[in-house]
Amino acid sequence: MIIDCHSHAEYLGYTVDKAIENMDKYSIDKAWLLTLETLEPEFDPFLYHYGTFGNKEEGAMPFSVALKWYEKAPDRFILGYGIDPRRPEAIDRLKTAMDLFNVKVYGEIMLRMTYDNPDAIRMFRFCGEKGLPVIVEVMYPYKNEGGKYPRPDWWYGGSMDAYERAIAACPETIFFGHGPGVWSHISGDDKYLTETYPEGEVLPGGKLIDMMHKYNNFYCDLSANSALNALKRDVKLSKQFILEFQDRMMYGRDNFSNDLQIFLNNLALPEDVLEKIYYKNALRLVPLD
Repeated sequence: MIIDCHSHAEYLGYTVDKAIENMDKYSIDKAWLLTLETLEPEFDPFLYHYGTFGNKEEGAMPFSVALKWYEKAPDRFILGYGIDPRRPEAIDRLKTAMDLFNVKVYGEIMLRMTYDNPDAIRMFRFCGEKGLPVIVEVMYPYKNEGGKYPRPDWWYGGSMDAYERAIAACPETIFFGHGPGVWSHISGDDKYLTETYPEGEVLPGGKLIDMMHKYNNFYCDLSANSALNALKRDVKLSKQFILEFQDRMMYGRDNFSNDLQIFLNNLALPEDVLEKIYYKNALRLVPLD
């Protein structure tokens, strides 16, 4: 069994039928279907190029679109909802979505705010009480070279330090580390300040590894190029990292490629470790009905 813990609806040109065909091709049984309700002033318009169909009122990847996919194939998708915690009715709307539509994951949020602000902490603690894993993206303010919108940069979450404060403040909540601002910290260098996808030697003292040791409620979302790029910087170290934290490694794609499966299968990991990454850790956090 394989569960993809990070997917999006109507993304990268994929319809629901095309997405299910892709899942079948790579033996993916189920996918966590996440929203991305970042409003237009806070995200780079390149997202529209990749096929998102949000609007100024609903955000980049709205719940309404994810719900449409879920209702068409409830046996293949597990529904997530990443409503902006700054909205005054956010917790009420999330609770209603849980009651009416079986939402089981809070995410993805990718917002131009620090994740340790009071509104976010209130939401994260609610998720902890209800057993919803929290998936956020962290990105540092990398320069917007040639961007279409006149912001000097794009950033989400503030920093890894701000995210750590949120994790520490909500010990009953499960958080996933995701995005360039998380995975660049696999190394103890300062490339996270200047490069979206750092390459080269992995130095000791990486904050990501330190936080995995420090917080049992912090998990690794292995999706997207940010994770795979980081893991490929030092494959031997990455294998040790995965083995050490095998109970908190989550398979996901955030796209429709099979690159992560190929990488993991080539690491010669024990079968029981692969099973945890591919589906057992997911089932422990979000059991099937």
